[in-house]
Amino acid sequence: MSEKEIKKEMKEYAEKEGFELNSNKKIVDNLIKGLVVNKKKYGEIYCPCRVITGDKKEDKKIICPCYYHKKEIKDYGKCLCGLFEG
Repeated sequence: MSEKEIKKEMKEYAEKEGFELNSNKKIVDNLIKGLVVNKKKYGEIYCPCRVITGDKKEDKKIICPCYYHKKEIKDYGKCLCGLFEG
């Protein structure tokens, strides 16, 4: 997947869920680059701010958008890496 494709997918997902991408374009662009690197290296778009353990079951939780993002947005106004904002 290209940066453009992932960014489009994440933007559409955020809109569908009622939040948005970070308003800081530089942060978004850096995180999208990290997702692309992880896709090439590991075969999945693992969140760049989470540690990949090698345990497929555990690591499935950190495929972007990760398992934790909705609670983090609710509690802190954004997800841990800052890709999504409430």
